[in-house]
Amino acid sequence: MSTDPEKTGTTETVDVVVLGGGSGGYSCALRAAQLGMSVVLVESDKLGGTCLHNGCIPTKALLHAAGIAESVRHAPDFGIKASLDGIDITAVHAYKQKVVDGLYRGLEGLISSRRIRVVRGLGRVSGERTVDVELTDGGTTRVHGEALVIATGSQSRTLPGVEIGGPIMTSDRALELDSIPMTAIVLGGGVIGCEFASLWASLGVEVTVVEAAPRLLPTEDEWSSKQLTRAFRKRGITIRTGAMVSSAGTAESGVVVELDNESAPLHADVLLVAVGRGPRTAGLGLEEAGVGLDRGFVVVDEWLQTAVPGVYAIGDIVPGPQLAHRGFGNGIFVAEQLAGLDCAPVADTGIPRVTYSHPEVASVGLTEAEAAERYGEITTAVYDLGGNGKSRILQTAGGVKLIRAGADGPVVGIHLVGDRVGELIGEAQLIYNWEANANDVANLVHAHPTQAEALGEAHLALAGKPLHAHA
Repeated sequence: MSTDPEKTGTTETVDVVVLGGGSGGYSCALRAAQLGMSVVLVESDKLGGTCLHNGCIPTKALLHAAGIAESVRHAPDFGIKASLDGIDITAVHAYKQKVVDGLYRGLEGLISSRRIRVVRGLGRVSGERTVDVELTDGGTTRVHGEALVIATGSQSRTLPGVEIGGPIMTSDRALELDSIPMTAIVLGGGVIGCEFASLWASLGVEVTVVEAAPRLLPTEDEWSSKQLTRAFRKRGITIRTGAMVSSAGTAESGVVVELDNESAPLHADVLLVAVGRGPRTAGLGLEEAGVGLDRGFVVVDEWLQTAVPGVYAIGDIVPGPQLAHRGFGNGIFVAEQLAGLDCAPVADTGIPRVTYSHPEVASVGLTEAEAAERYGEITTAVYDLGGNGKSRILQTAGGVKLIRAGADGPVVGIHLVGDRVGELIGEAQLIYNWEANANDVANLVHAHPTQAEALGEAHLALAGKPLHAHA
């Protein structure tokens, strides 16, 4: 085998070829290399993918900066004399980019230290576990793996008739705006839409959210959706649910959006199209190589194996929740399979979900409707954060909702709403995945005063021995 196949035009053969360097791809490469396999990682852009450069990290950095602005605006509520003199959006972007750049340098160094060869270019599956790469610097090369892992991620969706450009944008451009709009319409009330609506509202933008489903965050428990809707309206965010867009376009002063169920059009400076993300699988030669697709998603079994022996798919291109940490876990799972380790699939319901709005929404397990369909008889309990000391200090509303299978079965769904509740999802994840019952958690002593106490109190209530909640 040549030591420099890019120059010689020969085919390089390794243990694992990973197509895509996002959360799923790089985690698979790192774990495979750690387990002694030779790895080639093919990536057309920067390592880290959408999450690091255009999604999770920059969005949460902006949300944190916006949260500081919100705190300053409400400083007098805490007896602090302060005023918000303005927002330097250039400096905010510099802060965000510093966070991204630091993580990117760390990832590049980690990949290099594991002796993973990165081929920079656009890869296409050309045969059995073989990828042809159109190199970024010119020319082509070919790599072949004993195993091929496809991890090409996702891209923003749009709607028919809605043309992206100018003041009409996806989240990618919204992350880079060099000025703060006065008014904004967010098309889509899912995770991305709610996070941007919250972010902009904290920066003083007048926001309207338009969602076709009957409620915000339609994949979350209905209780969580109602809690978030109440909080958003209290913050001055306008919400239009059950609303279909009939047209959207530009106007002299920005954008105009017409809804099927309203006669008066909506006007704003910008329109964010946040109607979900689609799998990035077109033009990769997958179907020609025998890899099955369903609406663009790669068809896999529970082991993330495609119909082609030795070919796997992970992350956003696999049907299920499009979460960076899901892709990360998928990548590790596949690498350990390839190494012959004893491992087991993780059900998507056991993967925690967090919407980083103000307030946050976090969950793991089943919604009430899903649990009722699966188990028939269920029991629920809700603990209001109004009874939690730390939440009172933080002045956040919300609560904890638990769902139990039957009258005394395991806890099968945990739903949290409130500021910082995303930090509680770790314990909630263990409760669900270890099939704990209410007494298992009720018998644990939680530190006081913490928001984690709310989880303990909720389980006390579910166990029939509420302390600060009504029986």
